[in-house]
Amino acid sequence: MSKVFIVGAAGNVGRRLTQQLAQRGHTLMAMHRHPDQADAIQAAGGVSVLGDITQISATDLATLMSGNDAIVFSAGAGGKGIQLTNDVDGKGLELAVEAAQLAGIQRFILVSVFPDALRGGSVSASFENYMLVKKHADVHLVSTDLDWVILRPGTLLDEVGTGKVNAAVAIPYGSVSRDDVAATLVELIEQPKVNRIIIELTQGEIPINDAISRLVAQ
Repeated sequence: MSKVFIVGAAGNVGRRLTQQLAQRGHTLMAMHRHPDQADAIQAAGGVSVLGDITQISATDLATLMSGNDAIVFSAGAGGKGIQLTNDVDGKGLELAVEAAQLAGIQRFILVSVFPDALRGGSVSASFENYMLVKKHADVHLVSTDLDWVILRPGTLLDEVGTGKVNAAVAIPYGSVSRDDVAATLVELIEQPKVNRIIIELTQGEIPINDAISRLVAQ
């Protein structure tokens, strides 16, 4: 079993990931920004770690991360403005990468965004900034020598997951349940041979375990 540190554990995907990892017997430290989120995280099976990615130093974050086998960065501003997006999705990711390097943790999994999200329609300046920041974050992680994986899910849904997805380096745009995004992250943690790859993810017909296993040789 792995020891996993989640940045953004109180988010919609992070909460599901915390619960699913705990159910599979993994040990996980779940970092969140607000004290009132601690009870829900502990109820889901995570060890509550209070910390604000926009305020903490890389050295202090590395201390919190120390001893874990993998990092999952699932933090996001959640559409709460350009500045917070820059600070969380952009600078926050860069700080977490630096902290992982300081802590000597090689495995780093980033939840990003499908590049075709809302393309072809009218989008706000805030959304355009979000897409740009996420792209820069991906580029930053890829430039490191970490054992990184970038997961780019399509439009996120709250419906119950099917346990079946379409996952590959390039696929048509679509939607996917947050349950299945979390389950895919679990498989990525449990299949470390899937490494240094960008994966696009939508609903599909392939069991998640098989979908991830197929990516080992790519």
